[in-house]
Order: sequence, then structure tokens, then C-alpha cells
Amino acid sequence: MLTNIEIASLLIGGIAGSYLLGAFAWSIIFPGRRVWPPTEATSGIKIRVWLATVAIFAATVMLGVANWNSFHWPAPVRWGVGVPLILIGNLVVWMGVFKIGLGTTNGEIAELKTDGLYGFSRNPQYMADMAILLGWAVLSASGWAIIVACIGIIVLAAAPFAEEPWLEEAYGENYIAYTSQTRRYL
Repeated sequence: MLTNIEIASLLIGGIAGSYLLGAFAWSIIFPGRRVWPPTEATSGIKIRVWLATVAIFAATVMLGVANWNSFHWPAPVRWGVGVPLILIGNLVVWMGVFKIGLGTTNGEIAELKTDGLYGFSRNPQYMADMAILLGWAVLSASGWAIIVACIGIIVLAAAPFAEEPWLEEAYGENYIAYTSQTRRYL
């Protein structure tokens, strides 16, 4: 039987994931009326996107703690795979934020970055966030955490498809050339 915390975490993670997937789908289908990236990077849209993203991560963590090692995976697997994914993911995310800036991470237009981490992947921050979620799912070995982590990974994998038309519009031929030389993910 699920506890109230598990039920609340599942609902929060599911609703946040649905909101973001809906926003991305809307932006893909109706690029002229896109939600993400925002036409104008207002504080309201930034707050909604960040709250939904943080809600997915928080729900995954809460479910992992509440249902710790329900799969009974061996500690060397959980700690040997989960912790490195979490640490490397965090390192890459923060390197990406410092490289492109917090404003650009939040959907503001700035200079197109194509070197460093962005020379290997057009979306290193999303890839790193996926690694963090996967790492926590493995470390916690919780079935419920894995479900919400998978929702988060799907959301993060979908985000570039909403962003790419905007990036092409914002950066033109430079972005098109970049996409021909650099993979979307890895």
C-alpha cells in the first residue's frame, strides 16, 4: 500500500511531467505560438518551467527515499552505477550552465555556444539531467522512483524538439551548420 508521501510524489511528478510534455508538444505543433522556449523569457514562464522540472526531480528523490531498495539490488551495483551518474550529471549540468549562462538556460537568446561540452552534444545539460535521474533511480532501486525518473527522462528527451525550431530561427545558418556537425544527444 502506498503512503501519502508516495501518492503525493507520484501525483506531483506525473502532473509536472504532463505539464512539460504538453508545453513541448504545443510548441512543436504550433511553433508560432510556442510555450517553450518562450517568445519572451518572462519570469512567469521561467518559474513554471523550473517548478515543474524541480517537481519531477523532487518527486523522484522522495519516492526513492520512501521506497528505498524495493528491488533489493546489490549495493555495489546501486552505489557503483547510481552515484557516478549523479555526480557526473551534476558536474556536466553546472559546467553547461556556466558555459551558456543561467539566462540562456532559461530560454533567453545569447551567443550560440558550439564548443566545450556543446561540441560533443547539442544538449549536454539535458543529457546530464537524464543521467542524474537515472542515477538516482538506480541508487534508490525504487520502482516508484524509476517510474517518475522515466517520465522525467522522456520530458528531457522531448525538450530539444521544441527548442530546435526556435534555435534555428534565432541563430540561422550558424545553428544549421552546428546541427550538421554535432549530435542532438550523444
